[in-house]
Amino acid sequence: MPKLAIQDVGGKEVGTVELDGAVFGLAPNIHVMHEVVRAQLAARRAGTHSTKTRGLVSGGGKKPYRQKGTGRARQGTIRAPQYKGGGTVFGPHPRSYAFKVNSKVVKLAMRSALSDKLAEGTLFVVDEFAFEEPSTKQAAAVLAALGLAGRVTVVLPDNDINAFLSFRNITRVRVIAVSESNTHDFIDNGALVFTSASLKRIEEVLQ
Repeated sequence: MPKLAIQDVGGKEVGTVELDGAVFGLAPNIHVMHEVVRAQLAARRAGTHSTKTRGLVSGGGKKPYRQKGTGRARQGTIRAPQYKGGGTVFGPHPRSYAFKVNSKVVKLAMRSALSDKLAEGTLFVVDEFAFEEPSTKQAAAVLAALGLAGRVTVVLPDNDINAFLSFRNITRVRVIAVSESNTHDFIDNGALVFTSASLKRIEEVLQ
């Protein structure tokens, strides 16, 4: 079973944790990770773009000129697509871009992402963030003590409100509750940080 050092908020090693090989010891499945991330990003799209067809554009109720005898092509309305100000042909309309991915595939993608992070050496475990009150300054000091800079994702227990409020205002830091864990947030960073409690919970869910 793979092992990982547990650090305190000062960056000192205070122990080790044995990681579940079924969650952190896989060969990353790139195809599955790509499919799940693509589904996540597609589901976020608003899909509110819309255009008007010839039946929705105002005006044009009267036939512009008689059917025959003018030498011109017959026309029924000045709001036809070939006219300026006319309707749009095959334009976009409101829709959902979401598509379904099986839950087993989602879990496999998350296990693959975590295994890849461990193999790269960009997975960190902190014993706990015992903030007595929200403090962005203390949160930034913790990241500095861990030697982390750039894009960082911090995964916290659902009830750790003080830590959540402390990390959320730091530039390029994404903080999520462990119940919100997903493949995109696991891989869209330079380092992934768990607390001991959130790491235990994610192992329970993904086993």
